[in-house]
Amino acid sequence: MKTLKLGNLYYEISRYNKPSITIRPGETIAIETEDAFSGQIRNKGDRRDEQAIPGSNPQSGPIYIEGVNSDDTLVVQINKIEARLGQAATRTGRVEGIGEFIGLNPPHGTRITPIQDRKIQWSSTLEIPYAPMIGTIGCAPDIGVPTTGPAGDYGGNIDIKEVTEGNTIYLPIYVPGALLHLGDVHASQGDGELCKTALEMPATVTITVDVIKGKKITRPRIRSPKEIMTVATGTPMERSVARAYTDLILWMEEEYRIPKWEGYNLVTQVGSTSMGYFAIGTVAAKIRREYVEAAAYEFK
Repeated sequence: MKTLKLGNLYYEISRYNKPSITIRPGETIAIETEDAFSGQIRNKGDRRDEQAIPGSNPQSGPIYIEGVNSDDTLVVQINKIEARLGQAATRTGRVEGIGEFIGLNPPHGTRITPIQDRKIQWSSTLEIPYAPMIGTIGCAPDIGVPTTGPAGDYGGNIDIKEVTEGNTIYLPIYVPGALLHLGDVHASQGDGELCKTALEMPATVTITVDVIKGKKITRPRIRSPKEIMTVATGTPMERSVARAYTDLILWMEEEYRIPKWEGYNLVTQVGSTSMGYFAIGTVAAKIRREYVEAAAYEFK
């Protein structure tokens, strides 16, 4: 297994970033990442200094994968996500979207939460289950240089909690070598990430990277042991919901041979959604694999 120690951090998911390491398809790599605050909040009294570091969600990498190109799909199996410092941090931050209803001037609200035995100590009376996820992950686009703030068809700051241990994310490739970037790991996050900050933590992420040759996808897909899901982003959010469900229906038709109108009806009855940061409209549309496999049997 290869290791990528914490080194250069990037605030753009860019084809111009020099690869930090090269691997072959099928290899496993452990990657050290910094938190979304760029390490500026380690103690309760700490504050973000946005003049010193204006960007958020620093990325480790990029990782160059030998032999892959824009006709392929990158396959990232997430094996383990470990807290490097045994703690996470969050803050109330700026109010967006919800401020007109609850007010615009919250206290800073810094909170440091120890992590032990897969529990997050929110307070002396409340523990939250450790549910780690990768907030930002993507391959460098061939047009434009997106920062690590938004999300897009390439991935980016999708903040979908299903990008987690035991699941596999499929990403579009745009340039030779894919140039995989990742970071912005969360110890836990609810749907919508309302206050713009989850339980942010520096982490070591262990992944196995592979490729599907000759297959191109438009947007990220995720497969878990129990579900398949597709990710879309953009506002208004209802368009992202429609796009994500459309991708899911077409995936069911492509891989499981379920006719699209049958799939359309099925997800209407048993589909569900997961939400990233609500203000940028990122959504995953999901369906349980047991339903898909049972439906597919009818059309064999």
